[in-house]
Amino acid sequence: MESSELLAKLQQKHLHALAGGGEDKIRKQHESGKLTARERINKLLDPDTFVEVDRFKTHRCSDFDMADQKIPGDGVVTGYGMIHGRQTFVFAQDFTVLGGSLSLAHAEKICKIMKAAMKTGSPVIGLCDSGGARIQEGVMSLAGYGDIFLLNVMASGVVPQITAIMGPSAGGAVYSPALTDWVFMVEKTGHMFITGPEVIKAVTREVVSKEELGGAMAHNAKSGVAHFSAPDDSACLEMIRELMSFLPQNNMEDPPRSAAKDDPMRRDESLRDVVPSDPNKPYDIRQIVQSNMDDLYFFEVHQHWAKNIVIGFGRLDGMPVGVVANQPNIMAGCLDIDASIKGARFVRFCDAFNIPLIVYEDVPGFLPGIHQEHGGIIKHGAKLIYAFCEATVPRITIITRKAYGGAYIVMNSKHIRGDINLAWPGAEIAVMGADGAVNIIARKNIEASPDPEEERQRRIEDYREKFSNPYLAAELGYIDDVIDPAETRMHLIQSLKMLRTKRDINPPKKHGNIPL
Repeated sequence: MESSELLAKLQQKHLHALAGGGEDKIRKQHESGKLTARERINKLLDPDTFVEVDRFKTHRCSDFDMADQKIPGDGVVTGYGMIHGRQTFVFAQDFTVLGGSLSLAHAEKICKIMKAAMKTGSPVIGLCDSGGARIQEGVMSLAGYGDIFLLNVMASGVVPQITAIMGPSAGGAVYSPALTDWVFMVEKTGHMFITGPEVIKAVTREVVSKEELGGAMAHNAKSGVAHFSAPDDSACLEMIRELMSFLPQNNMEDPPRSAAKDDPMRRDESLRDVVPSDPNKPYDIRQIVQSNMDDLYFFEVHQHWAKNIVIGFGRLDGMPVGVVANQPNIMAGCLDIDASIKGARFVRFCDAFNIPLIVYEDVPGFLPGIHQEHGGIIKHGAKLIYAFCEATVPRITIITRKAYGGAYIVMNSKHIRGDINLAWPGAEIAVMGADGAVNIIARKNIEASPDPEEERQRRIEDYREKFSNPYLAAELGYIDDVIDPAETRMHLIQSLKMLRTKRDINPPKKHGNIPL
């Protein structure tokens, strides 16, 4: 055969593969508000950088007339390209081909790029849009899921793993996203659930829609499974690109530093008045967080779930940092079950990928209540303790107001290897608030007084003077410095520069036993 004929045949095969499920299926994909797999990849990656792998691979099933339904690529587009000029591996399930269902061949394609990502130290991004396991293949499709799960775990903490749910994801398919570091969901088109509405109705007689059961906001605000919600495919892919700008390629590299235009010595006098003088009044911790970051920019993560703690990424003098902050605006900033889980997972991610941690502390304690105790607040709160104790990245804490009891210890205190611990002048570092403390330690004296209320107020003021300030902790060395709030950014950057060469070591072991 002449070379021209060979090339013509090759071109024909390429066109067949690029057509996916055909014009009708592509039109339906667009009508449902979704981009095709290849359109998504082209929007995600830097222009003209995508290199496809296994374009011609097909399934090997011959049962149920499947021998006549072989389409090149087998329902998933895989390969690699660049994001911000850095190599990234990607797979995008193609709903136009057999509903994006997962066959063994489909899984093999995904596994191939995951292995390549680990070998080369590159992130993996999965764009999910699949009807689930290909039933015609039976246990072979289940084996494919198992192969992917194993690689998700092997890659965990080695390279960043990101998943976008851009269509259906049901049954066993949901566990791969849950094993990855970050989950994005597209509103109205992205759905995740173990069992769908029809099965639930048949088994429990509960009636629920797909959106209520497993839509973007269900998992962003209620279950906490997803970290980001986007209005459409394009916005979702842009958010992924933004997240990637903060992350290193792998666990052996530092996060990407950028040229900083913002003055590292910049002061913000308004921070002196952010925290109310009344200790019971709320304020938005994000105002402080944003003020200190380069260009006042903070990329919040998990913003719809466990709102009493705020997490996300920012930059200090060009260096990416992870932020964990109590939110006095919600539940007075108390730590509860969800906040502990949210904070712990974020701390562990940052530690795995060499991202320094900045902690803003204003916490009156752990949330009391029967529901919290029976729900395991002891166990779940211990996750946050474990995460901070284990972390070896640079860790800096700013106490803006309350730091009470066990919660003071948990929020990256000096006692659990916090590197630099600073406090604002109005910080209260104590076992508990003055009112509660006096009620316990001076109850008999108050009751015996001629004027109990006057005696109570006198003792409260005395307790506040002695204990509800940062200076006793500073005298003991538990606080490294008490600073002017206006100079917080400068202190954070100075501390971060000092800690750049930090080396901390944990005892040799196979792994610890985090209280899951």
